[in-house]
Amino acid sequence: MNGSLLLVDDDKYVLDAMAEFLRGLGYRTETASNSRDATQRMKEYPFDVVVSDVNLPDQDGFQLLEWAKQHTPETAVILLTGFGTIENAVEAIRLGAFDYMTKPIICDELNFSIERALGQRQIVQENKTLRAQLNERFGLGNIIGRDYRMQKMFDLMESVSDTRATVLILGESGTGKTMTARAIHQLSSRRGKPFVEVACGSLPDSLLESELFGHMAGSFTGAVHDKMGKFLQADGGTIFLDEMATASPSLQVKLLRVLQDREFEPVGGNKTHKVDVRVILATNANLEDMVESGEFRQDLYYRINVITLTQPPLRERIGDIPLLLEHFLAEFNSQNGKHIAGFSESAVQVLQRYNWPGNVRELVNIVERSVVLAKGNIIAAEDLPDNLRRQVAMPDMNNSRQNNTPLKAALANPERQILLEALEGHGWNRQNTAKALGINRTTLYKKMKKFSIDFDKQMQAH
Repeated sequence: MNGSLLLVDDDKYVLDAMAEFLRGLGYRTETASNSRDATQRMKEYPFDVVVSDVNLPDQDGFQLLEWAKQHTPETAVILLTGFGTIENAVEAIRLGAFDYMTKPIICDELNFSIERALGQRQIVQENKTLRAQLNERFGLGNIIGRDYRMQKMFDLMESVSDTRATVLILGESGTGKTMTARAIHQLSSRRGKPFVEVACGSLPDSLLESELFGHMAGSFTGAVHDKMGKFLQADGGTIFLDEMATASPSLQVKLLRVLQDREFEPVGGNKTHKVDVRVILATNANLEDMVESGEFRQDLYYRINVITLTQPPLRERIGDIPLLLEHFLAEFNSQNGKHIAGFSESAVQVLQRYNWPGNVRELVNIVERSVVLAKGNIIAAEDLPDNLRRQVAMPDMNNSRQNNTPLKAALANPERQILLEALEGHGWNRQNTAKALGINRTTLYKKMKKFSIDFDKQMQAH
């Protein structure tokens, strides 16, 4: 079947003739002789297209159109009339009719109009599906984290997403700054417009200016064609400048202008372009230190430091590691056709003790490696990379041997540190901390007492 149709006309001869013709073309076709019957049918079944005469015995086709727009907005309505005027046609389109046709109807023209309506409906459905896929892939729900710092970040992202305010994302490499920028874009009303990412740190300064603002042919050696810059490509949407602290002083001046006035000129050109663009920036550098040393303009720093999001490193939210493992395990199981059930308790403990210099990006790589190489149903500690296990095992063992420190004492300090990090990572919620560490609350209380871990003392120490 090519689509589902409802035909509405009080002339039985015309109604039956249209229905027979359209059924012969493969359409699922039902009929109604008045507006009341038509609305009842539309409540019962989601028709793709309604073809209705304007003159009906109870209500006219315009009222049926208004009802359809309110109750079944995805249904296209084609109106037919024996008394066509330009005014009526304009009014029908204004009210939301897909088409307005004058009787006597030519069958091929009616079929062509129905095909166009179905084609438009398909495009709308594809756009909805695409938006849903984008939300699933880049939306807020794709950023994993129950840590209280992550929850605070989520709240701030939702608060600022639908504003035009410039957002600065701070965080170490691999913490997921790009995902955060994409999620802000997806949460905003700009989600249907472009999201343009520029990796500023990967380009030399001379090329970065051209990349951002475009250039005119002949403006420098090798510029044989005019080039549209990323700011123009992002017009109406969002531009994400990653590692923007690498920009030179001259480029910082141009960035300041585009942030203030939303206008710029391409390299080698004198035509000023104005853009409506939301700017999100990210860096792992300490901008305050760079301002103090003169490497970064103070006025630009104040301009970009409107809303600041800090992405916590993975080692400071180890309670989220089991969640992240579960999420990425499902992803790589699907990609590799595997059915691995999970990570063993000892493997999770090793991963929670690791320092994670590469943050979430490093964890993703380790999960993928583990899934690809796993021979059993569970990923054990022995299946993790050797270098990771070596770093976690006993970092100070050589010194401990030289000082003849007993094994129990050598292990005490790392255990205390793990407990502290887990407690801080869960906002000192003991139930959640115990669950994340795979122990019961009584055991956690005993260990806190053993290592003299107290919330008030820790706050004073900070």
